Amino acid sequence: MTNQKNLLKMLVLSMLIALGVVISPILRVEGMCPMAHFINIICSVFLGPWYSLLCATLIGIIRMVTMGIPPIALTGAVFGAFLSGVFYRMSKGKIIFAVVGEIIGTGIIGALASYPVMTFLWGKEGLSWIFYIPSFVCGTLIGGSIAYVFLRKLADNGMLSQMQNMLASRSYQDKSTLLSNTATIAAFGAILFVIIEVTSDMFKLISPVFDVLSIASLVLCAVIAAIYYIFKKVKISDK
Repeated sequence: MTNQKNLLKMLVLSMLIALGVVISPILRVEGMCPMAHFINIICSVFLGPWYSLLCATLIGIIRMVTMGIPPIALTGAVFGAFLSGVFYRMSKGKIIFAVVGEIIGTGIIGALASYPVMTFLWGKEGLSWIFYIPSFVCGTLIGGSIAYVFLRKLADNGMLSQMQNMLASRSYQDKSTLLSNTATIAAFGAILFVIIEVTSDMFKLISPVFDVLSIASLVLCAVIAAIYYIFKKVKISDK
């Protein structure tokens, strides 16, 4: 039984690595790689921090070797992948903390680590220590939001804990709350953002209307989430 579960872990890990290599350059937003962060968080929750670190490292190496991506493929992934898993387990299975770990690990630590690597090892000029922070933070927020919606749905119908048990990973119960439902609504804006940006890039739609639409989707979902939270809070208070 143990050998079967270990084999299943290796299979899932291999699938996530392959998926990360394929979708990272395809579902990409200019200056950001949100799907890499999506894979990091999924792997952290399914398999844990060490597997997530291995997954991010192998994806980065494969992309560097086969696609000519600079070392930023590693510095912009490995820290967030590991911290996502650590934060998830430290919080006893709170999905939102897996996202927070990715944002801190990649958006802050990975961005800062990318400066000396790209400047002194890759020879890129004109950078500063904070150069990568805005794009890395935005990328993790978008990818993290998509991962949150996906994992939230799996947790709500009980499939997440079942999958964790099948993989012999630590299993948790993270039930929906008013805040988690609000966060899910707001996170849908990130999904719409990626869809609009990727579609406009794929079909070479250069009209500024699409840039406005992508930003508007984020704002609209945030507003709807705020209205939902206030409405539910008032309703609860009236009972």
